[in-house]
Amino acid sequence: MPEADNRGSKIKHKELVKADYQTLCYTMRLQREFEERIYKLFRQGRLVGAAYAGAGHEAIAAGSAYALDEGDVLVPMHRVIGAHFLRGHTPRDMMCQYLGRANGPTGGRDGNMHCGNMDLNIVGMISHLGANIPVAAGVALASKIQATGVVSLTYIGEGGASIGDFHEGLNFAAVHKLPMVLIVENNKFAYSTPARLEYACENIVDRAKGYGVVGKLIDGTDVESVYTTTREAVKLARDGGGPTLIEASCTRLLGHAQHDDAFYVPEEILEEGWQNDPVAKIENLVQERKYFTNKEIDQLKKEITGVIDDAVDFAEKSPMPQPEDALEGVYAT
Repeated sequence: MPEADNRGSKIKHKELVKADYQTLCYTMRLQREFEERIYKLFRQGRLVGAAYAGAGHEAIAAGSAYALDEGDVLVPMHRVIGAHFLRGHTPRDMMCQYLGRANGPTGGRDGNMHCGNMDLNIVGMISHLGANIPVAAGVALASKIQATGVVSLTYIGEGGASIGDFHEGLNFAAVHKLPMVLIVENNKFAYSTPARLEYACENIVDRAKGYGVVGKLIDGTDVESVYTTTREAVKLARDGGGPTLIEASCTRLLGHAQHDDAFYVPEEILEEGWQNDPVAKIENLVQERKYFTNKEIDQLKKEITGVIDDAVDFAEKSPMPQPEDALEGVYAT
């Protein structure tokens, strides 16, 4: 079974057509199935690191990354692995990363999502959530100084929007009108803390006016809305209009990570979340518009299963890192 082919991923900044919807549908289902496999591997003791899933976030990952041009820079977080796939990290790459293999993006130094690839314009995620934002602002500042037209895109959860890096990074980008887009993935819980105990304003995007930037509140389970809003924000940033703060509302359909059973989430919130499952929504949409038949959706799922089987097999046959290589790449030569 071949690697995921990122179909149509270079079709940017225009109205979505059939091929685009097929790509988005494929990417979102791939993220869901890949992460479900990661959870199984974790429970089987075959995973080196922790297991975080973006169930409920797939439309945010795919829609936002698809709105970028090839030269733009992605600064991802841990629930947007679909964005990695669209930017060029393959399922084999990411499986090797999770299994801590020497041929993974971090050479076996990390068993999680903290990885990037500058050849693909992906800056590795920083585990201290929020620290991504000043980095994305720095990328955008470099773009402005060098007049490259590059836009940076990064993410934060609604909980992380309460830490200093959020303010410092967004405020700096706003003051200097930097080409940056910041998406708040508001999934209602910062680990186990409900949103009502995180901030007093009605919506986090209400802060945009105070920073002097454009603010947009969108349905983060609607991939069309995510794509269109991000595309507009990227264009504004590239045209010199400064950053946009996008709040994408969704529901985290699983716990914070594999070790968390989400007992603290009210049942009605989870039920509503599953009723708005972004993967089910895109699959229903493409069938309604006759971009995929039901039979083709089933075939797509089988294809994705094969891609993931291949990735697991490839990763488990790949070498573990050698101890003597531990310091390689840590210090400049």
